[in-house]
Amino acid sequence: MSDIPVITVDIVSDVVCPWCIIGYKKLEKAMVQFERKARFELSWHAFELNPSMPPEGQDINEHMAQKYGATPEQSKVNRDRLRDAGGNLDFEFHYSENMRMVNTFDAHRLLHWAGETGKQTALKLALFKAHFTDGMNVSDHETLVAIASAVGLDEQRASDLLSTGLYADEVRAVEAEWQDRFITGVPAFIFNKKFMVPGAQEADVFANIIENKLLKKAA
Repeated sequence: MSDIPVITVDIVSDVVCPWCIIGYKKLEKAMVQFERKARFELSWHAFELNPSMPPEGQDINEHMAQKYGATPEQSKVNRDRLRDAGGNLDFEFHYSENMRMVNTFDAHRLLHWAGETGKQTALKLALFKAHFTDGMNVSDHETLVAIASAVGLDEQRASDLLSTGLYADEVRAVEAEWQDRFITGVPAFIFNKKFMVPGAQEADVFANIIENKLLKKAA
């Protein structure tokens, strides 16, 4: 096992970004193809789609119209497309008329902490599911504590973290770092600190990079 090369994957994303979970699921399909050839180490990095979002959030239809100029009809087409894409990747998108876009800064603070415990990917995937599948408010502290606890993180520690400003500076620094690297949209996948792949690419795109740019160089 020690001879198997390690491939690092830094993923810049937000928990309310639908293409971020789709991109991850496609990456996951690619990684499975190399489970005997490489070991993957994933790290998730904060990016806020809406850093100025107020605590109460915003109605999803109002948000899409205001930010992207999308009509209700266009939003429905986009959501149907996401449902289909998710269905092909074993991920369920459940959009409802009362769904809200929320602030994700506290979720990123939790994720930063989870990165120190080895449970970051588990928490990230749980947050994606909570928001997109279960319609939960991932800015609500009680909800965040429950999700953290469900993936094996210490419940009291999560509660204490959210009640303070712990990791706020660290998250802001991470966000600034990736912006300085000219990442202005998510998802973005950075392999071995060298090869950046923007967007939710197909699994074969990821597989080609792993095979031809990473494993061949490691051989």
